[in-house]
Amino acid sequence: MGGYSSEYEISLQSGQTVVDNLPADKYEVYPVHIRRDEWVLVQNGKEYPIDKNDFSADINGQKITFDVVFNAIHGNPGEDGAILAYFEMLGIPHTSATFDKMALTFNKKNTIAVVRSYGIPTAKSVFLHIKDRIDLDEIIDEVGLPCFVKPNRAGSSYGISKVYTKEELTPAIALAFKEDKEIIIEAFLDGRELSVGVIKYKGIVKVLPITEIISENDFFDYEAKYLGKSQEITPADIPADIRQRTEETAARVYEVLDLDGVSRAEYIVVNGIPHFLEINMVPGLTEASIFPQQAVTAGLTLQELFVNAIEMALA
Repeated sequence: MGGYSSEYEISLQSGQTVVDNLPADKYEVYPVHIRRDEWVLVQNGKEYPIDKNDFSADINGQKITFDVVFNAIHGNPGEDGAILAYFEMLGIPHTSATFDKMALTFNKKNTIAVVRSYGIPTAKSVFLHIKDRIDLDEIIDEVGLPCFVKPNRAGSSYGISKVYTKEELTPAIALAFKEDKEIIIEAFLDGRELSVGVIKYKGIVKVLPITEIISENDFFDYEAKYLGKSQEITPADIPADIRQRTEETAARVYEVLDLDGVSRAEYIVVNGIPHFLEINMVPGLTEASIFPQQAVTAGLTLQELFVNAIEMALA
């Protein structure tokens, strides 16, 4: 838990939820905090350095090694696959998809390109690198107004703006570039916003009950996501045909991206058609988060959800 991104504190909350819900009679659970300057195992308020040569720790002369890692790091280096490549080189199983799939899904532009190639509807978009020449008129001609400006590789709605006028576009681009040197500018889709969790449960792809997000703010920003400024209705009150189409699309996205582990993807339904926005491969795991709410609605306790993730990793 932890990590190097703006989501550090949120990740600690997710990680602690996992710790609190794993059965003590089945697992020896050790929280490991990943920070830029140090990796530490935390036990009884004390911190023990992680030996990065083999991802072990020494607790009072006892060497601690791990059978499996539960990845609760939002953002870099957990959600983008960087630390998972390290675990895979060491031969330590982990609860996420393979490092290359995590790197793919953390990159909004690349993920959209893949799902679009399979015929899955998406919003029109423009990609910019921080070194690119920026032509505001070209951008507006391509995606229209209003539009969304997002960091290409970031989560928890950091750096996202909804832009209504040409004058608002430049500061929105600058804000997004504070989070990432690559950004994506997407056309606004006017429809219902649905969030869909998909997991592998006992080896079978399982779509969890759909959540409809109704934000009190202009969109599902940080305040709406974490400070109670939204309604999150699970299961979503949507027509049966839209539910079926969204479930089929969500399962298809999970399969074409060749994923493992837990996921939560966002869709906007326009004229009855779900349009893929992005996918989160380390969704929030606190009891108040959307993904655990979906699992509980599906009849899974958090313990069952987290134990399944570990068993799938070990399998």
